[in-house]
Amino acid sequence: MKFSVFVPILTAATTLADQLRFDTTYDNANQSLSTVACSDGVNGLLTKGFTTFGSLPTFPNIGGASAVTGFNSPNWDSTTLSILAIDVGSGFVVSQEAMDNLTNDNAVALELVHD
Repeated sequence: MKFSVFVPILTAATTLADQLRFDTTYDNANQSLSTVACSDGVNGLLTKGFTTFGSLPTFPNIGGASAVTGFNSPNWDSTTLSILAIDVGSGFVVSQEAMDNLTNDNAVALELVHD
C-alpha cells in the first residue's frame, strides 16, 4: 500500500476530511458535469468549457469533498490535493481508479480509509 504517500495527504487535509472512499460514478469519463454540484453557475465547470468528467485535465483523479458545500460552490478549484473536487462528499469520495492509485489497487478490498 502507498500509505507513505497517502497518509501525508490526509494529514495535510485533516481540516477537510477524515475518510476516503470511492464511487465508480467518478470513473465514467462520459458522465456529464451537469450531474455534480460544480456544474454551472458563476463557479461552474460547464461555464469554463468542460463538459464531461473525461474533459477535466485531472480525470480520473476527481471526486467529491466536504469542502464543496453545494451547488455553485466557490471552493471547487481550491480543494485539489491529488484530485479535483467537483462534487459534495463526506470526506473525500473519489473514482475507484484514483483510490486504487492511492492504495495499490486495494480500493474494493478497503472500501473506506480513515485518517
